[in-house]
Amino acid sequence: MKTYNELLKKLRIFRQERNWEKFHKPKDLAMAAAIEAAELMEEFLWKNEEEVVAKIKRDKEKIADEIADTVVYLMLLADDLEIDMYEAIERKMQKNAQKYPVEKCHGRATKYTDL
Repeated sequence: MKTYNELLKKLRIFRQERNWEKFHKPKDLAMAAAIEAAELMEEFLWKNEEEVVAKIKRDKEKIADEIADTVVYLMLLADDLEIDMYEAIERKMQKNAQKYPVEKCHGRATKYTDL
């Protein structure tokens, strides 16, 4: 299994070989990630739970491609902004732990403002 940094290096090389850095400004990378996430959501739109399960079995590779597209743009955006994804995730998890204490939210899908 490749590490995050190995994948990031491959993404940088891929982008540099195509001279795409000029197109990959923060606004555009953020928009591209959102568009790819929307394409992922579209795979499940208007489907009930049974249809979602069938869709995943039938089109798992397509779904994986949409997830990968979304993550690739986010990895490049974080790299360009010099954001360490591991640190950002750790920091966000700490914030979420404070917003969603186990004793208040265990088994509940309630937004922190309504706990």
